[in-house]
Amino acid sequence: MSQRPSRATRSKPSASSAPVPVPGEPHPFIASAQSRELSEFEFSLIILMFGFQRWVVNCLEAAQFRGLGALDVLVLHAVNHRARGRRISEICMVLNVDDTHLVTYALKKLVAAELVQVSARGRERHYETTPMGDRACMEYRRVRETFLIPALSWLSGERNVVRDAGAFMRTMTAIYDQAGRFATAESTEVPQAPLHTKR
Repeated sequence: MSQRPSRATRSKPSASSAPVPVPGEPHPFIASAQSRELSEFEFSLIILMFGFQRWVVNCLEAAQFRGLGALDVLVLHAVNHRARGRRISEICMVLNVDDTHLVTYALKKLVAAELVQVSARGRERHYETTPMGDRACMEYRRVRETFLIPALSWLSGERNVVRDAGAFMRTMTAIYDQAGRFATAESTEVPQAPLHTKR
């Protein structure tokens, strides 16, 4: 019967398996200046993302409509936008959401809360806000105009900081999407099974 090797005699990864720095080229473990700048941007984006999610929930709660999550509120506004019925695929496209199940679940909650109604048009289902859903969106805008817009007044004016930031973030979205497509297209690895995440 073979014995389990002691910790001292267990094989260790060879030094040759680690990337070897090439003279005159950046070290493989040292980020470039642009990479460090992008990391700072991405960290700020993460903080902004969760801060914005808290804001939309707090704003609707201040408008006396409680019990919805951030995605529910965003889906409600997407349905209410321009006051016309929208399909699930259109809502996902507007919000740039790939997982339709998330939007479908949010719509079920909004229909149950009587903020959104669904109608069948042929084989498709269209969603639009109810009178109470319209009121929720109007109250949300009132709270937003009262508390958020004045806080941004120092960024407005001639500098157009908010407008320029919006344009920059839309550009970054396109860059991330394009980089993701290129990375997928250039991948030569055999597709692996998804990670098992359920206990």
